Amino acid sequence: MQNVKQRLTETQQEQEEISYSFLGGSSGFVLYWLVLAVAFIVYGSNMMFLLLYTWPFFLALLPFSVLLGIIFSTLLRGHLIFTVLLTGMTVLGLFWLVFSFMSGWS
Repeated sequence: MQNVKQRLTETQQEQEEISYSFLGGSSGFVLYWLVLAVAFIVYGSNMMFLLLYTWPFFLALLPFSVLLGIIFSTLLRGHLIFTVLLTGMTVLGLFWLVFSFMSGWS
């Protein structure tokens, strides 16, 4: 009996897919806190009064920012610079949108 080992071709081998979700999720999380810190720097103590009653709206942006980071990282296949730039611009736009809605409701 011959000692034969079946050799798998490249198409038969299981391809391991790269996961970009950690990179995107962490960039969305960090950029959320960075944008929130910038809002505190720009508006100062007035930001505390705004957050006193509207904190659920801003807190709802956190999982959305993480999800957007994961989506952009997956679509851009892990390109760090483009992921961070696109996620940062989107999170900044979301904060601006919530701020503009809050200021228009008074």
